[in-house]
Amino acid sequence: MSADLKNRILHVDGDSFFASCEIALDKKLQGRAVWVGGGRRGDGIVIAANRAAKKFGVKTGMACFEAKRICPRGVLCRPHYDAYRDISQKMFRVLEQYSPMLVPVSIDEGFLDFTTMDSVVWRNTTPEKYVREICDRITREVEIPVSAGLANSSHLAKLATDAAKPGFLEIKPGEEKEFLKDRSVRELSGIGKNRQRSLAALGALTFGHVAKMPSPLLKQKFGIWGQQLWLFSNGMWNEPLVLEVKDRTTISSNTTLPFDEPDYEAALTFALSEATRLTGQLRREQLQAREVSLTIRFTDFSEVGGSHRFREPRFLNSIFNTVLEGIFRECMGGQQKPVRQIRLAFWNLARLDTQPTLWGRTDAERWGALDDATHKLNEQFGKTSVMTGAQLALRESEESFKNPKAKCPFVPQREMVKKLWGTDADPLAHKGDWEKRLAKVSKQAQFNH
Repeated sequence: MSADLKNRILHVDGDSFFASCEIALDKKLQGRAVWVGGGRRGDGIVIAANRAAKKFGVKTGMACFEAKRICPRGVLCRPHYDAYRDISQKMFRVLEQYSPMLVPVSIDEGFLDFTTMDSVVWRNTTPEKYVREICDRITREVEIPVSAGLANSSHLAKLATDAAKPGFLEIKPGEEKEFLKDRSVRELSGIGKNRQRSLAALGALTFGHVAKMPSPLLKQKFGIWGQQLWLFSNGMWNEPLVLEVKDRTTISSNTTLPFDEPDYEAALTFALSEATRLTGQLRREQLQAREVSLTIRFTDFSEVGGSHRFREPRFLNSIFNTVLEGIFRECMGGQQKPVRQIRLAFWNLARLDTQPTLWGRTDAERWGALDDATHKLNEQFGKTSVMTGAQLALRESEESFKNPKAKCPFVPQREMVKKLWGTDADPLAHKGDWEKRLAKVSKQAQFNH
């Protein structure tokens, strides 16, 4: 690859994804103002709204009753997270046919490396026409509208997408600084409030302001990030796209119960059931935890909680459940308010060798085999075909838990890679297959044009 070859990174983002999914699931909603409600019964706060609803002032974080007041003809939809996952996977299945490097970053957005497209595909078409064809195909086959941005780095491509919505925008080589000069530094993905305030104190409110500042000053104030920001603001940050699949550092569960629970024993049963689910997920990912915590939120939003640190990393349900039950009983002593929400977290994670070998020589190996078999049975016969005693007790005690609602589908990049391509050990294992698909798409594009 030539040293002066400019990176071309494409960012694709689903437009009002959850709301668009609801319209795809129910064609009667086409053309109407639609928003999706969160909370325990799907009527709490707005978690997504389509453009028709946004025109009335409906926005994320607004109470659903307020959205109904300002948009009386609009439609409130309860979330269907499992369906959103399926639609997301279909979208990424289309995208992976157009580049050997696809990096998903959330349920509805990802980046593609188009750096060498000018010599492979774009000889007989233009970047804009080619990308619009991809977006049109997703809209046609997946029934989800998407927007896209093309630039020399993932950060700039995302800004281009935000500026383009709805539609597509390419920031051509040499036009980066001009595009950025009047844009607020607040728009940069990942920039925190502390850095915003520090930049504002220096008089840097826009990227144009940053571009005019001395690079050594930014380095002195912010370290290497300051130098990168200066290069970015001057249009000189030519960043390659990299797929990094890292081990998770924590695993957690934050669940608002379907109804306020006055029975603390029932709340404990739910907490232990969730702990069992998280422990199984840890072992499937060949991880174990050194620290655990439990937090209980009551109906008045007050909270109690506690944590425990083990001397050595642990992976057994029995050990975690014993500790969590102790934390629960200590925290709930003297309490009388019903429980609204239960939060569990396992962190300070370490690697665990639980490769599933039947009748393994160690506890770790045997638990690995059991987890693997349980996971396969639940995938084949249903999510709750095999349950622990705590999980069974939960289902028997509460009718509302017999069909538990799906968790919100924001998953780490590592899990998205595994769902899309079947492995998180080697994310480039199927690169050859992707390149064959790309060659096929390339030939089709050249034939069509």
